[in-house]
Amino acid sequence: MIPRLDLQLKSLSLTKILAHYQEEAHKAAQEKLSYENYLARLVEMEAMSKLDRSINAKIHKARFPSLKTLEEFDFSFQPQLNEKEIIRLASLDFLEKKENLLFLGPPGVGKTHLAIAFGVKACMAKYRVLFIRSQDLLANLSVAHKTGRLGQVLLNLSRLDLLILDELGYLPISPEQANLLFQLVSIRYEKGAMIWTSNYGFEDWGPIFTDQVIAAAIIDRLVHHAHIFVINGNSFRMKQKLLPEAA
Repeated sequence: MIPRLDLQLKSLSLTKILAHYQEEAHKAAQEKLSYENYLARLVEMEAMSKLDRSINAKIHKARFPSLKTLEEFDFSFQPQLNEKEIIRLASLDFLEKKENLLFLGPPGVGKTHLAIAFGVKACMAKYRVLFIRSQDLLANLSVAHKTGRLGQVLLNLSRLDLLILDELGYLPISPEQANLLFQLVSIRYEKGAMIWTSNYGFEDWGPIFTDQVIAAAIIDRLVHHAHIFVINGNSFRMKQKLLPEAA
């Protein structure tokens, strides 16, 4: 232990090097590593540690209700879902192209799982992500509109690499909320990717928005650069509920 070195490493927030430089020095001596390789090993260790912390911070900021991965998704239970296309999109090129993913279908078929899985993968690639339920987003936009902060809130949302909007249409949307959502879609159009999940097909969005014109305008912008997945399979939640009974 070298007190002065320890203090300098601590002041520079090189915590991984601080914790392991003595141990790695012994290993380097045993392996007859050069000074340069010893230093490179310490720097790589610190870099990996900071990367892990950065990813964890992005996942925390994304506000996922739980963590899901594509590897956990049971494609055999939803055979009509295009697994090859889902895996291809996992390269995240849709983020660079500012494209949207839309998952439509009844409750329990895995729409939210897929949305979260893509979001987590984006965080791991160091993209800025936010996951939010549609009703929470609409409530936030309404409050921002009434308090004169709508412009700033929309600007903040426009800066995200990926915005995930879950459960669109779970509750009816007022004309004011529909207008606010249209503003959000417009400001992100061709500027940032989005993932939306909904229990309803596009043909039912008019009644949800209580305005066919607004619904058509939102759909038009969403689907212009989009990958649309309609999942009409069985419910994962029902499957899990029935498994103990079948055992």
